[in-house]
Amino acid sequence: MTKTIIYQMLPRLFGNACTTRVPNGTIEENGCGTLNDITDEALHAIRQLGATHVWYTGIIEHATRTDRSGQGIQRDPIALVKGQAGSPYAIKDYYDIDPDLATDVSRRQQEFDQLISRTHRAGLKAIIDFVPNHVARVYHSDAKPQGVVDFGEGDNPGWAFSPLNNFYYMPGTTLQTGFDLMGYDETPARATGNDVFSPVPSRTDWYDTAKLNYGVFYTGGGEQQFDPIPDTWDKMLDIVKYWTERGIDGFRCDMAEMVPVAFWKWLIPQIRQINPDIIFIAEIYQPDKYRSYIHDGGFDYLYDKVGMYDTLRAIVSSDCPAEHISHCWQATDDIQDHMLYFLENHDEQRIASGFFAGWGGCAQPALIAAATLTRAPFMIYMGQELGERGMDAEGYSGLDGRTTIFDYWSLPCLQAWKGDGSYDGSMLNKEQRGLQAFYRLLLNIAQKNPAISEGQMYDLEYAQLSPDFNRRQHFVYMRKKDEETLLFVLNFSDRKAQMEISVPAEAFAHLNLQEHQMWSMTDLIRPDEKLEPQLLSSSRYLHLTVPAWSGRIIQLQKTAHTTTPQ
Repeated sequence: MTKTIIYQMLPRLFGNACTTRVPNGTIEENGCGTLNDITDEALHAIRQLGATHVWYTGIIEHATRTDRSGQGIQRDPIALVKGQAGSPYAIKDYYDIDPDLATDVSRRQQEFDQLISRTHRAGLKAIIDFVPNHVARVYHSDAKPQGVVDFGEGDNPGWAFSPLNNFYYMPGTTLQTGFDLMGYDETPARATGNDVFSPVPSRTDWYDTAKLNYGVFYTGGGEQQFDPIPDTWDKMLDIVKYWTERGIDGFRCDMAEMVPVAFWKWLIPQIRQINPDIIFIAEIYQPDKYRSYIHDGGFDYLYDKVGMYDTLRAIVSSDCPAEHISHCWQATDDIQDHMLYFLENHDEQRIASGFFAGWGGCAQPALIAAATLTRAPFMIYMGQELGERGMDAEGYSGLDGRTTIFDYWSLPCLQAWKGDGSYDGSMLNKEQRGLQAFYRLLLNIAQKNPAISEGQMYDLEYAQLSPDFNRRQHFVYMRKKDEETLLFVLNFSDRKAQMEISVPAEAFAHLNLQEHQMWSMTDLIRPDEKLEPQLLSSSRYLHLTVPAWSGRIIQLQKTAHTTTPQ
């Protein structure tokens, strides 16, 4: 059994070799990565990094300002597109591949199938987005299978709500946004994607999208009408079946919490009849819904953004003590194998940005915790392993510490990693190579070590009472599977720490470890560094030195020597 390690990439940026970076630039000016740019060499390098899955973000056709009407693709109302490239979450055709990602637009479907084949050949599995809550204001599928009816095609816009409708309408109103809609007319106005039931969404709302109707009458007190099955449910089932049958191994479900759990309970078992091993990941931010979306909805994994992500970020930023990690995992202890940990994704600010840590290396202890604390998956975002800073003002995205999802852009760090196409990293600078080497080592340890992928965890933090252990900056725990025993010691400080670590009697009992035993110690992060054997006993401290902003993963192995307790 291996631990799931997900590498998230935005193909539009990942393979873009163009070095022109004009803010608000067009595709002609700034270029665009394609599916064919994700080569066998690239996928092999991602696999070597330690990934088991690739989440291809922005695969499905979405609204854009790029005019492709000459290629038979309907043009979008540019006033309702965020950025030149547009948001990957304003879907305009659930059955089509985004034409920007094609080398030959007329063969974009075949190029996608070839990418999935390459992914599987590299020993990786493929995840794509399923965006169920909302669509682009103008939705039209020119790739739908025969007999499929578009969203809204059979709606009665005179009804504010009906489970027969795909959208929510506000009869007697017209969409207004506070800026020039440049000829676009939406009468009556429809509800906006982020649950705005007003004809006047703001600039901070998801004004480029319209919310889909799953049978919940939000403006009528939240009444649910699920019998008979709402029309939107049937349409979405067909879509997810379509992509499953194309060979997709998993779906990251955008804003899953904005879609009723009853829908997921109905949908997911039907998809598992096609592929029993397919995984569903929910983007969800409300802890009071976690257990329902797992136990009732059938999700495999949930984002743990408001728990572990927020906590680790605050610790790295010195805004809360390291011991809060204990509170964090305890809050989801009964479902911890279902919680997906990460420190970056397309929504969050880059670790190395001026809005977060300013240097990618500062997060090493946080990364060790996120990747090894539980058996659940861990995810990184393209360029994270290279210290990408996200400090470009690309256009619509602005200077916000994130890598844009709205603009045509490219990342020099990814171009340097690619080099001549071999992805050997020879063009990376020393700092980038060092950080990537750390990620490669950590992710492979996390993926392959049985104590991490299958074993038990015992949190030692509560037992640390020595004055040479600072619970604000230090964190310690153990993992064990059969004879594989690991000790994790983390230092969230800019100074080297000389720690005294207690292993209480309860830990020996819980992990079935022998007390008063000498153990040899190997740091899996620094395997060439010689560490002296130490006695493991509840009556004595372990002594370890941990570098600044770092951690140790100590592999403990019994020696022939035992001692009598004093």
